[in-house]
Amino acid sequence: MTLSERPRRLRQTPALRRLVRETRVSRDALVLPLFVREGVSIRENAPGLAGLYRYSPDRIPEAVETAMTAGINAFLLFGIPAHKDREGSEAWREDGIVQQALKTLRSRFPEVILITDVCLCEYTSHGHCGVLTEAGLVDNDQTLPLLAMTARSQAEAGADLVAPSDMMDGRVAAIRQVLDQKGLTQVGIMSYAVKYASSFYRPFRDTAGSRPAQGDRRNYQMDWHNRREASREAALDQAEGADILMVKPALAYLDVVAEVAATANRPVAAYSVSGEYAMLQAAAAAGLLDLEEAIAETAAGVFRAGADILVSYFAPEIATAIKRGDLG
Repeated sequence: MTLSERPRRLRQTPALRRLVRETRVSRDALVLPLFVREGVSIRENAPGLAGLYRYSPDRIPEAVETAMTAGINAFLLFGIPAHKDREGSEAWREDGIVQQALKTLRSRFPEVILITDVCLCEYTSHGHCGVLTEAGLVDNDQTLPLLAMTARSQAEAGADLVAPSDMMDGRVAAIRQVLDQKGLTQVGIMSYAVKYASSFYRPFRDTAGSRPAQGDRRNYQMDWHNRREASREAALDQAEGADILMVKPALAYLDVVAEVAATANRPVAAYSVSGEYAMLQAAAAAGLLDLEEAIAETAAGVFRAGADILVSYFAPEIATAIKRGDLG
């Protein structure tokens, strides 16, 4: 029997497989999230996230320096304040926790990309992403100026990109307007344009102390049954001035990543969230899979779906896989 098509010819050796690889991943496309908390000389385990830590501002450079040795050059900062109130006022304080970390890192590592999460959930006493009405619902329009103040404060402290994750309508436009008015036109917006009300956020909420005290976030984060709505949300943020569009979470939403990548004319990021990290760690600890292989395979899947940027707690491990030749 003669076969005219033999796809296996190009799978015979590692060198051949690398030669014809369709999805190529660069370490420059990786972003590592970091948690910074109030205090001095603190490096403590992150609850529910084996191998990850919360750092005080004076020790956050250790995490950056270690990641840089693996080839990571971009970092997304989340703040954990010592005090909270109903408005989340610590979020925009000039010497707030993220602002302290930004100033420390900017002076030590002027070449790295520093991205800041813009949301109030870690800073509010009720754990929601904005100001609450008397009925206990998040007031969209009353929240917008607070988010804009937070973004401005972080930009002034040294952020290259601000990343609103609150899912309020109109927040990208509100942030862009304030940044431009303050002469911060060079600071970009990486918007969480498509953020679903996912069950995969729980380890993050334990680490960041951002679980809602009552209710949930389904009236402002997206319904995970919806796909077409993602294109609408991405288009709105793009029109309002977002420079990068993010889809969150990643693994259960690869179809959405592909949809946004096909329709947007902005770089598309995907956030592989805490639950995805914890799930792989738990499966590996139980002997159910090889962690290194699973990290490389899932990262390739996100980029194969169309992401230009991957935010991942496994960023250093992915960078190592690239160097090893499993992803490059």
